[in-house]
Amino acid sequence: MARRTLRPMNPNAPADAIAAVTHPDPYPFYARLRDGPALVFDPALRLWIASRADTVLAALVHPALRVRPPAEPVPRAIAGTPAGELFGRLVRMNDGPLHEAHKPVLQRALAGLNADDAQAAVQQAAQAIAVSARSLEDWCFGLPVASVAALLGFDRSQLAPLAAWTREFVACLSPLSSGAPLQQASHAAMQLLAGFEALAAPSPRPASLLAATMQQAEGNSAVQRRVLLANLVGLLSQTCEATAGLLGNSLVALGREPGLRARFDADAGPAIALAVVAEAARHDPAVQNTRRFAAEALHFSGADLQAGDAILLLLASAQRDPAFEAHAPDRFELQRSQRRLLGFGHGPHACPGQALAQQLAAYGLLALREQGRWLRPGAAPPALQGYRPSANARIPCFANA
Repeated sequence: MARRTLRPMNPNAPADAIAAVTHPDPYPFYARLRDGPALVFDPALRLWIASRADTVLAALVHPALRVRPPAEPVPRAIAGTPAGELFGRLVRMNDGPLHEAHKPVLQRALAGLNADDAQAAVQQAAQAIAVSARSLEDWCFGLPVASVAALLGFDRSQLAPLAAWTREFVACLSPLSSGAPLQQASHAAMQLLAGFEALAAPSPRPASLLAATMQQAEGNSAVQRRVLLANLVGLLSQTCEATAGLLGNSLVALGREPGLRARFDADAGPAIALAVVAEAARHDPAVQNTRRFAAEALHFSGADLQAGDAILLLLASAQRDPAFEAHAPDRFELQRSQRRLLGFGHGPHACPGQALAQQLAAYGLLALREQGRWLRPGAAPPALQGYRPSANARIPCFANA
């Protein structure tokens, strides 16, 4: 039987599981949900809610729970547009043959990158967006995308425009977007695909991520060139909000956690930045939730689901579940013997760029400190003003930055 979520008794608590994403402190609310049923139905949101780690992990690998509704593989708002065409080719938005043929190619290409590659790309990107990034928020969005574009082989002059187009395309992925942003997303999708076509023809730049991807696809008749290029655009779009949030939440941690900023300022090496980013990804992840949709009627975690039913998987809640992280899950600690992250997903749709995203955010922190623009040693950290409106991503906004 469907059961209602308990509405918060505390007026300062999030109104529901979607509002929790941008709440100043959603974690007591998540803990309260974990004390309830494994799956609970929220009639106002028209979603089943999964907050416990075991339920979330099971949903992420269940073969009958898909990443898109069976009746709506592409969101209605962009169906039939260039943005919708690009969306429909993304492996992270598909199950079945398309996903199975193309994701391994991307995984193998990304596995060939190392920390030196990431550091060099961030340095190049930091110089490229120095003028266009008018605020710290612009920096957090632009730097990771420009860094991945540099890894792919784009020229420095192309990095800032690619970052801007990617941000416009990502707008169509949010259910909160409508009107002009959706039209801009289609224009951006066309520009991005054209850029990748030009970069790949007649042959990609040697030693680039694009060249490595094409090499991994050689001899595989199931791989379609257009789909592969679309998924490299998807690599930029996936980097955009997720890594902006990771970088931003790492900055929040530097301002919030006692003594952390002093330790960061005193250490010139990348180890401290990598540790800050890794724990920020666990303690306050940029991707707070994801969804799965029932492809058929099934019984799951004590609930009877109908075909098309949606489950909101609270990754941020599951990650602080004591059954998942036994050691002080609510405490920020730089050193953890076994740090497990769910914000990058799990199972068939786990993000293949997890290591790269953390490296980009860490070297981004170091670049900010080196430039002395928003992270000057000894100066007060950027003040958190709130979070950007979003149904899934926790991306900070900073005052006077």
